[in-house]
Amino acid sequence: MKINFLFIVLFFSAFCSKSIAQEQKMADNDIVTFKQSVAVMAKKIKTLSTDFVQYKHMDFLSKDIESSGKMVFKEPNLLLWQYKKPYNYSILFKKGKILINDEGKKSAADIGNSKLFEKINKLIVGSVSGDLFDDKEFSISYFKNKEQNVAKFIPKDATLKKYIKQIELTFDKEEATVIQVKLLESTADFTRIVFKNKVINIKVDEDLFAN
Repeated sequence: MKINFLFIVLFFSAFCSKSIAQEQKMADNDIVTFKQSVAVMAKKIKTLSTDFVQYKHMDFLSKDIESSGKMVFKEPNLLLWQYKKPYNYSILFKKGKILINDEGKKSAADIGNSKLFEKINKLIVGSVSGDLFDDKEFSISYFKNKEQNVAKFIPKDATLKKYIKQIELTFDKEEATVIQVKLLESTADFTRIVFKNKVINIKVDEDLFAN
C-alpha cells in the first residue's frame, strides 16, 4: 500500500503563537533550565489525552482549513490521532506500523520499510513528550516570551528537509508540556496543531488502540 508521505506529515503538524517580535532568544542558562524541566515532565507522562484543533494554511487560500479531534498517547510509543470534524479519520502508530481507519476502511503500512516514516514516528512521539532535544538530526534554537517557551527544529537530513522546513514546538512555561506544534513546509504553507483540555496520566481505554 502506498501512503502519501506529505499527508502523513500533516498529521504531525494551545493557543495562537506570539509574534516573532515578542520572542527573545534564550540565554544558555535558560536553555539548560528549560530542557531540564521538560525532561522531568516527559518522564512523568505515562498517558496523555488531549483535544486538538488543526489549522492547515495554504498560500493560495484566503482562509485556513480547520479540522479537530482527539489525540491519545500511551508510553512508550502508542499514539492515536482521531479526527472528528469535518470528517471521521484516524491514524494509529503502533508496534512499528501505521494503521489508518478512513470511516471504516482500514489499511496499514510498516514503518520499518521507510526510514522517513521512522523519523516521522519519532518526531510525533517526541512532540507529545517533548523528548527531542538530544536528537542529532536537527539544528535547534530556543526562544521565550512571557508565558511560553519555543523550540525550533531545522532538519539536517536532506531528504527530510524536502518536506519539512522547520518544526516549532511551543511549551507552556508552568507545565513544561507541548501546547502547540507548527510544521513549516518547504513552501509558504504550514500546519499548526493546537492542544487543549489536556489530561495527563489517566487510565486509557485499550480499545482505542485496537483500530
